[in-house]
Amino acid sequence: MKHNFASFVKKETLHILRDKRTMLIVMLIPVVLMVLFGFAISTEVNNVNVAVVAPNRTDGVRDAVERLSQNGYFTFKGYISHGEIDSYLRAGKAGAVLVFAPDYDRGVAQMDAGIPIKPLVRLVVDASNVNTAGSATAYLQSVLLGSASQQSMFETRMLFNPQMKSAYSFVPGIMGLIFILVCAMMTSVSIVREKEVGTMEVLLVSPVRPVKIVFAKMIPYFAISCIVLVTIMMLARYLLGVPMSGGMWGVFLLSLLYLLLSLSLGLLVSTIVDTQMAALLISAMVMMMPILMLSGMLFPIENLPGFFRIVSNVVPARWYIDAVRKMMIQGVSIVAVWKNCVILLVMTVTILGVSLKKFNDKLE
Repeated sequence: MKHNFASFVKKETLHILRDKRTMLIVMLIPVVLMVLFGFAISTEVNNVNVAVVAPNRTDGVRDAVERLSQNGYFTFKGYISHGEIDSYLRAGKAGAVLVFAPDYDRGVAQMDAGIPIKPLVRLVVDASNVNTAGSATAYLQSVLLGSASQQSMFETRMLFNPQMKSAYSFVPGIMGLIFILVCAMMTSVSIVREKEVGTMEVLLVSPVRPVKIVFAKMIPYFAISCIVLVTIMMLARYLLGVPMSGGMWGVFLLSLLYLLLSLSLGLLVSTIVDTQMAALLISAMVMMMPILMLSGMLFPIENLPGFFRIVSNVVPARWYIDAVRKMMIQGVSIVAVWKNCVILLVMTVTILGVSLKKFNDKLE
């Protein structure tokens, strides 16, 4: 019996390896997504064009503009007149305009002396893109805090990600997305293909029990997913520079559990649908939207409406992404995210149990 089971595993493995297009997609998509989100897609504010209106180009104004020019987040587009502000913003020549008061230097001196004064700089920002406008405003305000009295008003410390690199936040999210899509898609399409072409009935008359046939089909995909996992972790650590302060082994062990959960989801999908196209659509589309919107990958869970915050609790990627972020960036150990691990384990056992029961019921 063990020999028959091993033969099924070997057969499925050879079948997968012979399918060059599938192997290319499975191995290439994770790399492309990691590079894309790590380098091309970024929530950081960069190269914001800034123009300056300064009736009196005093030493203080030139000093502030110099600090602005040397900052990598902004591109100084020169001095303009007050009447050109609207046209510059509408034409896209500038994303923000700084308007200095005529008595800017004297106002700074009064501020240093503790004398209350009116605002010295007016910031006009193109808010058609809300996120960029908000980030640019905060960055510009920090750049303009040049005097000692202004700087002494508060002190800021950025913990865990002082460079505020968006790749650090994106990598755990991409891992949560890739494993669900690839594992669930591969498993569901593979099993449904056997049913669709009629070979599942042939397999079922073999001495191997139906449940073992399912596991024989899942084992090769689990092995491939492990290779994808190692590839992603190497890219994250050595290409994107994600710190992984909590240790790579903790992330790896949690990811293995998440892989099993993803394969179980694929098995569940295969018990629901009867065509490869339906399995592909459910695995690739229906699962993608909850991951993108409700897992914390792109938007903080705290910002969701109350109903969707409750719904997000049943999205496995939420618990995986949260745990991996803490281990990679905050440097906590896997013990510190035990709650996430228990939730993922319960989800895995539940989904796998339901899937196997539905699979057996369907065969009977």
